[in-house]
Amino acid sequence: MLSPVKFLLLAMACLPALLASVPQAAAEEERFDGYVLRVKLIGGAQYEPLYKEIATWEARTGARVEILSRKNHYELDREIKQDIAAGTLDWCVGSNHTSFAPQYQAIYIDLRPLVSDDILRGFIPLVLEHGTINGRLLQLPRHSDISNLYFVKSLYEDPDNRARFETEYGYPLTPPETWDQVRDHAKFFANPPDLYGTQFVGKEEAISGRFYEMLIAEGGRLFDEDWAPAFDSEAGLRALNFFVDLYQSGAVPVGVPNYLWDDSGLGFASGTVAVNLDWGGWAAFFDNPENAPVAGDVGLVRAPKGSAGIRTGWSGSHSFSVTRRCDNKAAAVSFITFMTDYDRQMVEARSGLFPTRGQVWEDAISEYAEAGNDFLVEVFETFRLSMAEDAFTPPLIPEWIEVSNVLWPKLQAAILGDISAEEALNQAAEEVRYVMEDAGYL
Repeated sequence: MLSPVKFLLLAMACLPALLASVPQAAAEEERFDGYVLRVKLIGGAQYEPLYKEIATWEARTGARVEILSRKNHYELDREIKQDIAAGTLDWCVGSNHTSFAPQYQAIYIDLRPLVSDDILRGFIPLVLEHGTINGRLLQLPRHSDISNLYFVKSLYEDPDNRARFETEYGYPLTPPETWDQVRDHAKFFANPPDLYGTQFVGKEEAISGRFYEMLIAEGGRLFDEDWAPAFDSEAGLRALNFFVDLYQSGAVPVGVPNYLWDDSGLGFASGTVAVNLDWGGWAAFFDNPENAPVAGDVGLVRAPKGSAGIRTGWSGSHSFSVTRRCDNKAAAVSFITFMTDYDRQMVEARSGLFPTRGQVWEDAISEYAEAGNDFLVEVFETFRLSMAEDAFTPPLIPEWIEVSNVLWPKLQAAILGDISAEEALNQAAEEVRYVMEDAGYL
């Protein structure tokens, strides 16, 4: 079954000229002299370039932005939940994500009455549809993402490596097409502490999402048609044991159970990891020698296939939302429309992030081609293909994060060897069933 995000991303890849609006000169901003807009934003290396643009909005409007938080999304999610519990939602704009948004329907406003049709026409319609929950547009998307496989080219090009690998494993050493090949390559290249074969994020929704996409690639399902947990299956065991095997064999850093996105991105950038499944947002960082010793030696292929012949493809969109309790919604809407306009999306595209405006997508590829940056042209073209053909989201239900919070500690325990993979999945399935029963699905 083709998921909503697959339709969304297919449209992004195939119909940009039809769906995009040509960028216009910036309209004069409404003035909010002296007003202080309080915001909570996602932080991280790939998200920061956009925030340099905040000063431009402040100069245009006379307002000032006070950033209350700049955290990874898991920490930000916990902080927002604490604000809800404590009744301290006294801020206006929050970073959001299509995976997180369904649980926040009560605290964010519908943006459609406050954002002009001219502005909304600049976005790909299905991206906006994906940010609409129960008929309310709760978020303006800043960029979408999916993961593909980065690798250190020189390791694959080395004649000695090629000869030794083929002797040991019986097939040629080329960039992997399957996850079984990734496992072989990771074990072959691993020479800790100087080089690790691969790595993965090991906690929070990060490992839940990685397990989920591997489950899909192995032919499994998270839930059955009646919303009962279905991941405690043979496919689920194959998916989880992929991570267990890599960890127990020493092919990954010992700290991966505590890794989140910055840890894995910076790890590959350092040149100490041979093969790395990661988001497109890291591509420009990996290509910059000021940031990354591995720059100039990075190859890229589409995410590999599992045993079911399906590629991994967990995907979604980062976005901005406005709280119901915001004391100046006009200023908040002005800010988020500025932060997602054509010029700001070009800023993010130049950082390697994938836009939600079709025209930006096309113009970014043209800029990279004209600049002779063959690597980032390859990145945008590879990710455009994977977004069109491989992408899927977790279930877009309010309970997804609660399900993840049940699931990830069990996955982590199995990876560490505290319990078996079968025990981990059985225990998680039992607890997830309680979640779904309490929510009224079962």
